[in-house]
Amino acid sequence: MDKKDREKWSPGGKTMVKVFLVEDEAIIRHGIRDNIDWASHGFEFAGEAGDGEYAYPLILKAQPDILVTDIKMPFMDGIELIKNVMHNDISLKTIIFSGYNEFEYAKLAVKLGVKDYILKPVDPSEFSSTITGVITELDEEHKKDEDYNLSLIHI
Repeated sequence: MDKKDREKWSPGGKTMVKVFLVEDEAIIRHGIRDNIDWASHGFEFAGEAGDGEYAYPLILKAQPDILVTDIKMPFMDGIELIKNVMHNDISLKTIIFSGYNEFEYAKLAVKLGVKDYILKPVDPSEFSSTITGVITELDEEHKKDEDYNLSLIHI
């Protein structure tokens, strides 16, 4: 089942956007998961994991629209997770948050098409602003797809 087959509608009439969270620090992961009213913002919390190795098969199954991941994690780090997801042609937007303000990580993130790189501690307003921007981008892409499909019908 692809994303268009599983779209849900929120009370505001917008498509629910599936978000998957990967963070090895449980207190941070649970804080983000439990302190955001996902549904009222048009999000569906699609799942969570404590490292990339555990997250990867869950992401394949959940097919989220947005992946929010830490970089430094045991077993499989966030960069490797993003590479694996890209290798399998999973179409999603990625946001990285990290406690490391290192240029090399930011450079890798840009190469991988990451939408934003947020430093920990995560500022709730920055996180909200970032995810809202990604949703706007997803909406614009969806609109372009609809316009293209309509143009094919009229050929």
